[in-house]
Amino acid sequence: MQEAKRLEALSGGIFTEIDNLSKQIIGEGVRVVNLSIGSPDLPPSLDFRKILAEYVMDPANYGYALTDGLPEFRTAVANWYYNRDQIVLDPQCEVLPLMGSQDGLSHIYWGFLNKGDIALIPDPGYPIYKAGVLLTEAIPYPMPLTKENNFLPDLTAIPPEIAHKAKIMLINYPSNPLAATATYEFFIEIVDFARKYNIIVCHDFAYSELAYDGFKPISFLSVPGAREIGIEFHSLSKTYNLAGCRLGFAVGNKDIINTLRKIKTNIDFGSFKAILKAGAYILTGSQESVRKTAQTYQNRRDILIEGLNKIGWSIPKPKASMFIWAPIPENFKSSYDFTKVLAFKTGVIVVPGVAFGEQGEGYVRIGLVQPEILLEEAVTRISTNFDKLKPPIA
Repeated sequence: MQEAKRLEALSGGIFTEIDNLSKQIIGEGVRVVNLSIGSPDLPPSLDFRKILAEYVMDPANYGYALTDGLPEFRTAVANWYYNRDQIVLDPQCEVLPLMGSQDGLSHIYWGFLNKGDIALIPDPGYPIYKAGVLLTEAIPYPMPLTKENNFLPDLTAIPPEIAHKAKIMLINYPSNPLAATATYEFFIEIVDFARKYNIIVCHDFAYSELAYDGFKPISFLSVPGAREIGIEFHSLSKTYNLAGCRLGFAVGNKDIINTLRKIKTNIDFGSFKAILKAGAYILTGSQESVRKTAQTYQNRRDILIEGLNKIGWSIPKPKASMFIWAPIPENFKSSYDFTKVLAFKTGVIVVPGVAFGEQGEGYVRIGLVQPEILLEEAVTRISTNFDKLKPPIA
């Protein structure tokens, strides 16, 4: 058997290596503190679990929901957006349920890219941004995200000949892996740029509710003109701790939404009705559990960053997301080498920044995905061994 050539460009190599590294250390009898994964460790609210159980027991919920899902879910999404940002959406044509936001983030390219077309993607960025482009045999053009530019793409650095050929731009704020946030003024620049070059903008807004210290992330669709050229992806995975339920949605420009609907109509029959109904319930009900989740992540952030800053590992505090984007100590040149040394010396597992793109070199991503007691233990382990963290001998 011979795999399709389009798969040759895909690589999950570093993630596989990190997983193997963790298994090796566990095999040596070391208790690992795994801060590499990006999956919530918190449960959904008790109210959600109770209502989901009711819907699961209803035999009427076991037929196909089809691509558009259920009207009550689409209406709940529209109401959620209005309550959050006073954004008015038509639930009939501007809201599309997804099996998690990654479902839409990967399939949107299928609707607009042909072989050899260009998509503008962030570097560093969540791996599906690039993988989705490669699966269409289009060309991903990286937009460097650097500390000097507040981890925002410099649109003036994109050559006009590239911009004219680009069909899609993907942006993500609050960001995975960077934990960076965007400003209203930046989104205005994005809208102007997209209009000028006739580019579709896709904004991944999955971490919108995991924000700290009173900060509220901005919806791209709140900017005038955004809905003319773009859509926004969202997920219930992070906001409501429903990662395994696979429920999300895309909202915005009705023509872009309709194209994504065409793709999904041909590849699936929609989400489980019980999940859609429970999703509608949690979107329209009390948001107290969301506030508690955000506070939990804020407390975890403070434990890690304040603890590590005390021992001389200087890391800025992010305003949002469930990650910390940490510069590696100066005596290391490779984020992967630092990840290995950190793992073997302390048992703490993180992800090297280079796993998310070339511009990620020099950083590691730390997930706030363990209870406070384990994060305190991680700080203690790193503190005890910090002076021993040295690059491997070449």
